[in-house]
Amino acid sequence: MRLLVVDDHPIVRTGIGAVISGQPDMTLLAEAEDGLEAVAMYERHRPDVTLMDLQMPRMNGMVAMGEILKRWPSARIVVLTTYRGDVQALRALKIGAWGYLLKNTLRKELVSAVRDVHAGRRYVAAEVALELSRRVTDEALSPREVEVLGEVAAGGANKQVADRLGVSEETVKTHMKNILVKLGASDRLQAVVIAMRRGILNEDL
Repeated sequence: MRLLVVDDHPIVRTGIGAVISGQPDMTLLAEAEDGLEAVAMYERHRPDVTLMDLQMPRMNGMVAMGEILKRWPSARIVVLTTYRGDVQALRALKIGAWGYLLKNTLRKELVSAVRDVHAGRRYVAAEVALELSRRVTDEALSPREVEVLGEVAAGGANKQVADRLGVSEETVKTHMKNILVKLGASDRLQAVVIAMRRGILNEDL
C-alpha cells in the first residue's frame, strides 16, 4: 500500500511515517505540507491511500480533497483532524473522504484505517461515528443562520450583524432565537461554542 501524507506539522508527518515504516505492507511515497502540494503530489505519485489534514495554510484539506476527487474520483482519502465535530465530519464524508480519524487516536487506529480503506471499506473513528449518530435527527442551521452566527462569533451585536448583512435587527433576533433552539444553547456565547465544537463554525476552514 503506497501512501501520501499531508500535514503542515513536520512532527505529525514524522510520527505517521514511523508508524507506516513498521508495517511490511505499507510504504510512504511522499509528504506534503499544504493542500496545493497535496494535489501536485497526488498527480505525481497516484498513491493508494492519502492521509489528509484539514487545517493547513494556502489550501485547506477540504478544498484539496475536493480538487483531488474532481480529477481522480477513485482517490481514497482519510481525513486526519483534531476536530470531533459531526458537521465537519459529515462535510468531509459528503465530499468523498473514505475515512475520518482523530489525531489523538492515530497510534491505535491508523494502520487499521489504512487497511480498511485500501480494501474498499470506510473507516470513521468511533467517537466521531457516535457523535454523527447522536446528531442525525438534529435540524441543521440554514446557510443564513450560519452566516448570522459567524458574525456573532466575530463579536457583532445584533445591530452590527444586521448592518453587515443588510437586514433588520428584528430579523437577526429571529435568526438567533432559531439558532439557540436548534443548537440547544442557552445564550449566544454557548451557541458559538457549540457551533465551533461541532464544526458548524470553523475559522481555520
